[in-house]
Amino acid sequence: MNGRKDQHDPGSQGRTEPTLGDLDHLDTPSPESKWDDGLPRVTLDPDRGRGTSSRPPRRSSRRRGWLIPLLLLLVIGVGTTLWMGQDKLRGLVPSTELGGILGRAEVALQEGRLDGNDGTSARELFEAARALQPDNDRARDGLRKVGLAEIARADAALQAGKLDDADQALAAARELLGGGSDVDRLTQALATARTGPAQTDHLIEQARQAFDAGKLDGDDGAGTLYRRVLGADANNAVAAHGLDKVGDALASQAHKALDAGDRAAASALVDRLAALIPNYGELPALRAALVTEQKQDSNALADALNQAQDAMREGRISGAGEDTALADYKTALAIDPDNADAKAGLGQVAQALITQANAALDSGDQAQARKLLDQAAELAPGSGDLAAAKARLGGTHKASAALPVAGDAEEDVAGPTQHPVLTAQQSTDLARMIQRADSAAQQGNLMLPPGDSAYDLYRGALAIDGNNETARHGLEMLPGLAMNQFNQALASGNLPVAGDRLADFTDLSPGSAGQGVLRQRLANAWLDQAEQQLQQGDRASATQSLDRARKLAPGNPRLATLTARLQAGS
Repeated sequence: MNGRKDQHDPGSQGRTEPTLGDLDHLDTPSPESKWDDGLPRVTLDPDRGRGTSSRPPRRSSRRRGWLIPLLLLLVIGVGTTLWMGQDKLRGLVPSTELGGILGRAEVALQEGRLDGNDGTSARELFEAARALQPDNDRARDGLRKVGLAEIARADAALQAGKLDDADQALAAARELLGGGSDVDRLTQALATARTGPAQTDHLIEQARQAFDAGKLDGDDGAGTLYRRVLGADANNAVAAHGLDKVGDALASQAHKALDAGDRAAASALVDRLAALIPNYGELPALRAALVTEQKQDSNALADALNQAQDAMREGRISGAGEDTALADYKTALAIDPDNADAKAGLGQVAQALITQANAALDSGDQAQARKLLDQAAELAPGSGDLAAAKARLGGTHKASAALPVAGDAEEDVAGPTQHPVLTAQQSTDLARMIQRADSAAQQGNLMLPPGDSAYDLYRGALAIDGNNETARHGLEMLPGLAMNQFNQALASGNLPVAGDRLADFTDLSPGSAGQGVLRQRLANAWLDQAEQQLQQGDRASATQSLDRARKLAPGNPRLATLTARLQAGS
């Protein structure tokens, strides 16, 4: 009985409350029940959920399992595409900041606020926009318009006689436009306005006087003064003719130097002419003549150096005849007075002579030792080894003079190396002199000033006691000290001091093979400085730096490049 009553049953009285029926037999209706709801019968599996079902497992989850890897691959692909195309995507996104800056810049340009330092001028804003987007056309075109506006402002200021304002506007236009016909026109007009007729006449008169006095170039030379006039008035015939006369005079001096065989002087004159008048008509011919002379001199120089080296290897150091190392090195220096190899070769000859002199001293031949040392002194008077050998010769002479003329036994005991007996005053002077020499060496006074240099003080100490080991050791250490101080000065950028230490090293150790390397290092440092000075527009200082480098290493390939830049900048 399911508890359900028919509402049309006559036995029913009033309203009957609904009931759930027999919940225990929902899944198994009794056969007695005559109620049928018309739905299909569903039989529940009593073993469902217990893992013992005899039905096969459902495969819907397996069918959907491949979707997860596919989704992961899709996500990775989309991410990679977005990352690789981020620049394109960024370009598609409108830049509010950039647009705002460009808008303010264009307003500032229309209002005439062209330049300034407060960040609100047209130039500053357009440059800020370019910093955000370097290839932005609006920013680039805006800066060009600012430059043209500066040209107009310079024109107006020049017409109004406000030369400083015109100069300021012209400088800004030159920076923005990079030059041009308008910039050149205003530059010349401004120079003319500043100079004036009276000043032009005064400059021309000064140039004439400088030419008559032989002052052709330089800051106050005739060529420079004529160029100043032409800078203000390019059509000034007097100045143009005067500048041609200066060029002719320099060219004539260069020809005379070539005829005299002085190639170094001729080369310097040609460089001066090129720096003053880059388009001088005779410059190509002069340079060609220099090249020819240089080739001839180079061949002769190479032959002399090779012959000198052969003579050194064969022991033909010095003496009569033209086939000695000394004669060949002198020939090389006659061709090129600044040749580093020839100078080092003479130092090697001097060193060989000093070695022979020490050998003569060892054998007791003082006369031969003195003769050899005198020859070495002509070649390398500042050699530390020479000073030590001379001190040894002097000490030996004093010791020999003090020996008693007695039997052979006494001579054997008091040989030529006997130390002289010093008085108390001599000992005091010796100690004081060595102390002063040590102090001078540490202060960098290696060869100068005369009398108070470390070199002279150590030699003075050896003159008192030629066998004093402290003084001799100090003298022998001077070349190494000079090299150390050279490296320190070069590292700190103090090139003049580095040059002084290089000169000291060359004098103290004339035969050293390291001289060429030191010269090249210093020359390159001067060339680096010249390049920086050219970038800063300091042509006068750059010229001096190039001259220093040329004296140290005339064959350095950078010389020609920087000299050309110097001439182009003129």
